[in-house]
Amino acid sequence: MPAFSYKGYSLFYRERGEGPLLVILPGNTASGALHEGELQHFGERYHAVALDLPGTGRSERLEVWPDDWWLEGARAAAALVEYLVSGEQAVVMGTSGGGVAALLMAQHRPDRVRAVIADSCVKRQPPAVLRQAVADRGQRHPDAVAFWRHAHGDDWEQVIEADSDLLLRLAERDGRWFEKDLAEIRCPVLLTGSLQDRMLHDGPRQMVAMAEEIPESQLTLVNGGDHPLMWSRAERFRRIADAFLAALDDDDRGEVGGV
Repeated sequence: MPAFSYKGYSLFYRERGEGPLLVILPGNTASGALHEGELQHFGERYHAVALDLPGTGRSERLEVWPDDWWLEGARAAAALVEYLVSGEQAVVMGTSGGGVAALLMAQHRPDRVRAVIADSCVKRQPPAVLRQAVADRGQRHPDAVAFWRHAHGDDWEQVIEADSDLLLRLAERDGRWFEKDLAEIRCPVLLTGSLQDRMLHDGPRQMVAMAEEIPESQLTLVNGGDHPLMWSRAERFRRIADAFLAALDDDDRGEVGGV
């Protein structure tokens, strides 16, 4: 079982392919088990790795998730990059809460981040939206339960309760994930999302504002789909991401040629 130690906890990851490292960060309540499609697609040209963030999936459980869990996820991902390709960088791809973690990684550990693809994430969710999301989880819809069980296994309820408590604490902080300005991010960033995303509050407007704030960014909003774009319109998302990655590789080859 591929795993590594982070702060004394065992964190699990799935991997596919060879080449430059591309790390995939799942969203809240998800895990790398839900990213087999991305591993297969991006693993054709990259060493694609999907990390089970602390306390989720097949990673070791946490009794209490810290308030800065998304930042801890970013730090854990940076540790994974160092573990796999010591001294080098990776492209970091995250969706929903994983997109937040990917952007936090670019802010706090730029030495490990070559570029970011952040899908279906925003800077803030209003407290009322977060509290409603937690209340909706309490309904235990059969489709949601099947999703959570596939992501985390038989103890999925412990994970969902811990994540829900985390969201309620985020609501107490006005639903804001970022303390530092996104303008501090210096690597290339691709933001993607659906114009019809029903989970994100004012998602398109917020993503436009994020793109305006990040110096080396581009944004693609797709008509159709839902949350997240990565899964609701998978083929479209992959074409957009492939084009970004191809341009990134071209830029890198140009820099080497120029030297």
